Amino acid sequence: MLVKDWMTTYVHTVAPGDPINDAVLLMKEKNVRHLPVVENGLVAGVLSDRDIKEFAPSKGTSLDVYELNYLLAKTTVSQVMKKPAVTISPDVPVEEAAMMLFDQRIGCLPVVEGGRLVGIISDRDMYRVLVEITGARQGGIRVSLPLEDRPGSIKEATDIARKHGFRIQSIMSTQEKASPSQRYVVIRTHGEGDYEALRKELLEQFRAVRIRKS
Repeated sequence: MLVKDWMTTYVHTVAPGDPINDAVLLMKEKNVRHLPVVENGLVAGVLSDRDIKEFAPSKGTSLDVYELNYLLAKTTVSQVMKKPAVTISPDVPVEEAAMMLFDQRIGCLPVVEGGRLVGIISDRDMYRVLVEITGARQGGIRVSLPLEDRPGSIKEATDIARKHGFRIQSIMSTQEKASPSQRYVVIRTHGEGDYEALRKELLEQFRAVRIRKS
């Protein structure tokens, strides 16, 4: 799965010279938290609701509400936006986009192709990716367990699920918080299989297995 499969293609933008108040109204009206800042067809920066919230208190701690509103009315997007913008290509794998968002501690990535803004992908899109690829909305049975980090170990667990009439919805694994030489694996299944038989055999075969039906 690539960024282009999950990005938002209809992007609301602002220009560096726009009043910050106009950007605030646009965010509220369109229910968005990030606005790419475009100048001469190029992405010059990114404005987020967090940038605005951080800017206002720092500039207005000694001002009353009328003075603060006047200050914001005279403030332009270029004075508040983050620059340069961290951008990404639409053909980058979506997990690399998630890693960039996490490592850079940012909430969105403008998607640029041939120098042109073609979309935006945000942390909210990443939540949607996680929900969809795990199949969480479809319910089913979630099996989580530590397994030896060797070829075939995951298949041993999934074969038990198939044996009792279940289909494999998704498989995720990580070495994070796992013991040395092990992986922590989460298997989500669905179907009308024999849950009690599945549960019994998993508990017999694997230590520390957790089974949740939803």
